[in-house]
Amino acid sequence: MQVRADQLPGLLQKGLKPLYLVHGDEPLLAQEAGDLIRAAARAAGFEERKVFTVSGAHFDWSGLIGASQEMSLFAQRQLIEIRIPSGKPGKEGSEALQRYVEHLSDDVLTLVHCPRLDGQQMKSAWFGALDRAGVNVRVEAVPRQALPAWIAQRLARQQQRVKEGEEGQRTLAFFADCVEGNLLAAHQEIQKLGLLYPQGELGFEQVEAAVLNVARYDVFKLGEAVLAGRVARALRMLEGLRAEGEAPVLVHWTLAEDIRALKRVHDAVAGGQPLPLALREARVWGLREKLFERAVPLLTPLTLDALLRAASICDGLVKGLRHPDWPADAWDGLRALMLMLMQPLARNAPSAAVPRLALRG
Repeated sequence: MQVRADQLPGLLQKGLKPLYLVHGDEPLLAQEAGDLIRAAARAAGFEERKVFTVSGAHFDWSGLIGASQEMSLFAQRQLIEIRIPSGKPGKEGSEALQRYVEHLSDDVLTLVHCPRLDGQQMKSAWFGALDRAGVNVRVEAVPRQALPAWIAQRLARQQQRVKEGEEGQRTLAFFADCVEGNLLAAHQEIQKLGLLYPQGELGFEQVEAAVLNVARYDVFKLGEAVLAGRVARALRMLEGLRAEGEAPVLVHWTLAEDIRALKRVHDAVAGGQPLPLALREARVWGLREKLFERAVPLLTPLTLDALLRAASICDGLVKGLRHPDWPADAWDGLRALMLMLMQPLARNAPSAAVPRLALRG
């Protein structure tokens, strides 16, 4: 049975299952899910705890199975945690985990930790066996659009809140911009507000003075912001990636791949192919599919040809080659390429004014 992390507290109140699998790449939420399960286990009398970390191909799976079957000398019930940092137990591990769940006992509660698992891993025999034996808790990152509400909810836990109306929304948006992509730091900044200020209402000035900018950006999320025509957000993310020491060649690759995919889809649609089929053949799925559906009609063949030429020039910039009409700095070149792509995409967003490009023509 699969549940979201926010559904776990209510599920635990209804009683414990013999096995819990927690998987995802958001450390704070995964840690909190594990803490909830451990607390419920202690309350139910699972006093002894054993932890097994699967490291490499030489892990002793027989020792794990033996530990689950032996009686404890110090407690009647025990909690066994299995940590698989790679998310890949291997052939021997897969077989061992399937045997393990066949002999689950009422005196043993099992908690399995894994990182984010891809589609192939979630179709594996070992994952299916764990899923059928208990509860599968999928931990997902909080998307940017949901972050203000997440922050407000966390503030409410410590009896704090922002002001009503536009000022409160501005406060939460500022907070979200400062901590995007870094929930562990967001949690710490929220706790800091609880220490600095009393319970009750928080003003924008208080939050602005206390909260540090600890945002961490994902280069692939940058591409989503560009395709959505969100100029201010994309520029902020680009500067954040630069400050974090991200490789400019990776940022260029992301932007160039999107430009090439837009060109392929546009040409296919112009040739009479249905848009859904063109997107599928260009390997565009999920959120990017919706972004492409919006972007493709806004781009002309001339614009796409110009973007391809610009991406080629920018490829040289990130490799140290200069161009007379482009900035010498690779990051300034990436900024120019990004803004060129966003100019037609931001036309339907009045608040998203695109700065003039710093190119000599």
